[in-house]
Amino acid sequence: MTTPHDTNDQPDDIAALRAQLAAAEARQAALAEVLAVINANPGNLAPVFDAILEKALAQCSADFGGLFTYDGATFTTAAMRGVPPAFEAYRRRHPPAAEPGSPSQRVLDTKAPTHIADVTELDGYKAGNPGLRALVELGGVRTLLNVPLLNDGEMCGYISTYRQEVRPFAERDVRLLVSFAAQAVIAMENARLLTEQREALERQTA
Repeated sequence: MTTPHDTNDQPDDIAALRAQLAAAEARQAALAEVLAVINANPGNLAPVFDAILEKALAQCSADFGGLFTYDGATFTTAAMRGVPPAFEAYRRRHPPAAEPGSPSQRVLDTKAPTHIADVTELDGYKAGNPGLRALVELGGVRTLLNVPLLNDGEMCGYISTYRQEVRPFAERDVRLLVSFAAQAVIAMENARLLTEQREALERQTA
């Protein structure tokens, strides 16, 4: 028998399920849109990275973000979106560095998503690490999520999303960024293969 309590709860339950379904459909649409950008821009990574950041920020309710590539030794700032001007200028001059205790080093060591609920609680920030200080003082960052780009188990970069308040990301946000990271790797691999084919053709022609 349905009790009055059950009857009162039912509309809320249905509304919650509908909201979850709408959110899931929006995320699938975002992934499909990025895939379309990849197909439309073979070998051109700039629009792909920008599309990934645009969709990631919107779907994960992040304030700004960046995508950084890694060549096995150093990180390079490949794309940024929505970044406060002061922090963007700093990041252009100082790409992420794999320093002990830094978020970049952590994601490099673990090759897994790195979620920091409050940057100001990190020992490195308290000790005056320049990169972490810049995150907070120039970017206003409190919460961050870094997700690695992995190609055959090797890290070739990472996506970083930031919130300017202490508000941890949900597990669904992590899963979505992992999917975006996989798309970024596909685009990078396509660009590499196209470059190799073009160079081989030029050698044959010569």
